[in-house]
Amino acid sequence: MTKILLLSDTHGHIDDAILKYARQADEVWHAGDIGSLKVTDTLEKIKPLRGVYGNIDDHVIQKEFPLHQRFLCEGVDVWMTHIGGYPPRYNSTTIKEIKANPPKLFICGHSHILKVMWDKPRGILHMNPGACGKHGFHQMRTMLRFVIDGKDIKNLEVIELGKR
Repeated sequence: MTKILLLSDTHGHIDDAILKYARQADEVWHAGDIGSLKVTDTLEKIKPLRGVYGNIDDHVIQKEFPLHQRFLCEGVDVWMTHIGGYPPRYNSTTIKEIKANPPKLFICGHSHILKVMWDKPRGILHMNPGACGKHGFHQMRTMLRFVIDGKDIKNLEVIELGKR
């Protein structure tokens, strides 16, 4: 059983509220728009971190993190990228891979809109944790946490960190 904290769109912001939940997780996943390596360096000191770069991330962050990350967490095939679209309207970059080799869990950020939805025809769970940073149009800072237990994704919780 692996406890995951999923966050995105920090835009260089890290605070005690985020770190409190990071300490409770087994792994932290960052879905892009990191903003500063200070964010990821701080998180990596607490827990193992997986991440991708986003559209605001500079060449320094792009050297540390890939655009796409595809990996197995226990028995779950995970694909994380920053800009991916939503079921059934994935963007042109991701739709080809999704049709050819669909993951069980597809994660993206970018929109600053928390959204979890099921792509039933493809058997994909899509997650976007919203934004936990203070930059952007979102009103509430959000993250997600959940458990991967073998091939199951369960115990999904929305974390609200307050107004930006």
